[in-house]
Amino acid sequence: MADRRAEKACEQACESLKRQDYEVAVKHCTAALLALSHCPPAQLPEPCPAQVGHIKIETLLYRIASFLQLKKYGQADEDCRHVLGEGLAQGDGSFRAVLCCLHLNGKLQIVSNVLSKSLMGESL
Repeated sequence: MADRRAEKACEQACESLKRQDYEVAVKHCTAALLALSHCPPAQLPEPCPAQVGHIKIETLLYRIASFLQLKKYGQADEDCRHVLGEGLAQGDGSFRAVLCCLHLNGKLQIVSNVLSKSLMGESL
């Protein structure tokens, strides 16, 4: 149940990024992360933990992009530690798989566009 709320909030965050409504995107991302935190991994059926991990990484990427656009660098840095530190430390390729999935669904371009604007027009 929490996983469905998180997925819906994540989709809403993506739409807010498209509309350049970064405060709303942060709000939806935070709601998604809260919904995921109320969903203990031990109580989830087998395929669910991977899906929850995917939603968490996607949500953190949206929130990082939004924080950067809002010039809230400390908060973006904190989320970067979570998404990169935890994602890459697992070493199971899940972080890369999420990026590939976002790319295939056309969502990675949205994040890339926002990040490019935040980096003063520098191309990623």
